[in-house]
Amino acid sequence: MNIFHNIPLIASLAAIITAQGLKIPLGFISDGTWNLSRAIGTGGMPSSHSAAVVSLATVIGMNDGWSSSMFAIAAVVSAITMYDAAGVRRHAGMHASSINRIAKSIKFLHPHSSTEIKQDDELKELLGHRPIEVFGGAVWGVVVGLVMYYLSTISHF
Repeated sequence: MNIFHNIPLIASLAAIITAQGLKIPLGFISDGTWNLSRAIGTGGMPSSHSAAVVSLATVIGMNDGWSSSMFAIAAVVSAITMYDAAGVRRHAGMHASSINRIAKSIKFLHPHSSTEIKQDDELKELLGHRPIEVFGGAVWGVVVGLVMYYLSTISHF
């Protein structure tokens, strides 16, 4: 099978790219600023990881059947990925935020310290997702998966 005819793979990649692209206008709606770096960053609405795995599971379910072993694998990987995005990775980001605040307060308390904390030294705080962002990514993944599946059936990809 030609890799360019692999609809589950194409759907997953399309879900990632479009979810990352959606972060720019959704960010503008949320905070009123256009930030193009959202398209390549982690975190934010919608979760591109969730969109990717759910679109994969959707296409596999539609193509191979909802009771297939392939769908079961994709569904379990989706659940683990989404749990990780909203759990472990989100908490790692919260820890990074706390560590950054502590580092800044140390500098504030000891202004003559030889240790200078630069912007580049700060830990990345936006690593994971709030549950609503994971849910948004999952919904987007279903939409992309269904669109890609139906496009493949009518065009015989």
